[in-house]
Amino acid sequence: MKIDAQSFDNLARTVFAPVYPVIARRIVETTGITQGTCLDIGCGGGYLGAALARLTDLFVHFFDQSEEMLKLAKRTITKNGWEGRADILQGDVSCIGLPDGSVDLVVSRGSVFFWEDCAKAFQEIYRILAPGGMAYIGGGFGSATLREQITQEMERRDGGSEKFRNRVANNLSSVSRSRFEAALKQAGITTYFVVDNNNEGLWLIIMK
Repeated sequence: MKIDAQSFDNLARTVFAPVYPVIARRIVETTGITQGTCLDIGCGGGYLGAALARLTDLFVHFFDQSEEMLKLAKRTITKNGWEGRADILQGDVSCIGLPDGSVDLVVSRGSVFFWEDCAKAFQEIYRILAPGGMAYIGGGFGSATLREQITQEMERRDGGSEKFRNRVANNLSSVSRSRFEAALKQAGITTYFVVDNNNEGLWLIIMK
């Protein structure tokens, strides 16, 4: 799917800005991982990875298919003076250019709903995870309050349309959960659990 990088980034830096620090804190609380290497898949402008970098000592790879998005992520790195502890990496989630067992924490917010082959992607993520590593993949807004706040703002921007609300409901539905769990089973991954509630959203936590 073609995405207007500048428009997407404008929303990420404004409407969605409160979401990333909340999700980052939850990731750290859930995984306990604060050192080593992190991969932020479908990073966009790099705001989830940046929130994690502020909370931890992780080295962050900002990973995206889009060259335009990676330029924005590079801007985030430069703005924060993280040249020594972050970089950008272009590629597809089904073929990640990193060695086996080289990543301690994989994160991704929102991109999983667009992956063409989730089973293959999950296998690839599991391949690059280090022993004891974890992946935190899914979608959500950090809290039910933020979800509603952002939904109302998106509806206002869309002239009252409920398109965004319906898309969120579809993404975070039981149908999505079943599809992702089926893909994990197909990928041969059994060490995982699911967070699925109105506050946090829908997240797959994979352990190796």
